[in-house]
Amino acid sequence: MFSASKRPFLRTFILLRRYQSTLVIAEHNNGKLTPITLNTVTAATKVGGEISCLVAGSQCAKVAEEVSKIAGVKKVLLADNDAFKGFLPEAITPLVLATHKRFNFTHIMAGATAFGKSVIPRVAAKLDVSSISEIIGVKDANTFIRTIYAGSAVQTLISEDKVKLITVRGTAFEAAAMGGSAEVGQAPAEGVSNDKSSFLGQELSKSDRPELTSAKCVISGGRGMKNGENFQLLYKLADKIGAAVGASRAAVDAGFVPNDMQIGQTGKIVAPDLYVAVGISGAIQHLAGMKDSKVIVAINKDPEAPIFQVADYGIVQDLFQAVPEMTELVGKN
Repeated sequence: MFSASKRPFLRTFILLRRYQSTLVIAEHNNGKLTPITLNTVTAATKVGGEISCLVAGSQCAKVAEEVSKIAGVKKVLLADNDAFKGFLPEAITPLVLATHKRFNFTHIMAGATAFGKSVIPRVAAKLDVSSISEIIGVKDANTFIRTIYAGSAVQTLISEDKVKLITVRGTAFEAAAMGGSAEVGQAPAEGVSNDKSSFLGQELSKSDRPELTSAKCVISGGRGMKNGENFQLLYKLADKIGAAVGASRAAVDAGFVPNDMQIGQTGKIVAPDLYVAVGISGAIQHLAGMKDSKVIVAINKDPEAPIFQVADYGIVQDLFQAVPEMTELVGKN
């Protein structure tokens, strides 16, 4: 039984729980939704309450229609204007602030990508609250789980801020299902402007291989590859099995491959069904970006390499012998 003095507190607590509301900032390319948005919606459902999605861009009505079909989404707020061309954080931030001012969300979420990591801290600074980065779990509306110290420890964080600004590690949450029927309305974009930066253009690298963060199989090379030309060994194997190709920071710093292939704490976070680490020692920075993979295979001639501690299968062999043999076997099968 609750005493009379405690009942008002109980009613207040129930009201707070009832009116949780989350804004998910959708990431897209004006034509198609980026998959991490679906993972972010799943994280939002664990918070509870009503979920709205903000779609901002140029000629992106098609994306808003796609978002409206995500299960669990109640409302889609569309801001279709050339002012948001290039998805510059200096333009998106005022829009998020205006949207929050109108609807008074308790949580604002985005994927832990370059886009989300550039917008969420800016909004948090404007609202004078702390941002919560790369959560991997949600206990309740105020309690979140994230990794620290390059993934070697797990932190349970309780936030007392009136609005929580959060980036979500997509590999930690399942993608939300489709089948919803949310209403599409207009976001409060009137008067939102950006006089701090302008979008000039972009050059996108094209590849027939899957994108790293969404690939079901990833083959990654490290310093043991010795040079960039030797990555052709990995490309041949990857093409045989439909895999994406990544690299450790050591390989990127050595100039073997471009930065967009880096996997790790300061690179991309992946969690494919199969991860093959070739010539990678297993520094903690790299492990933070791939240790959630379903099956990990390590190829290294050093039996004491740390990568074997997290690998499900290990091959202690010279990679220049092992990889061609694997490619040949895959070709035969």
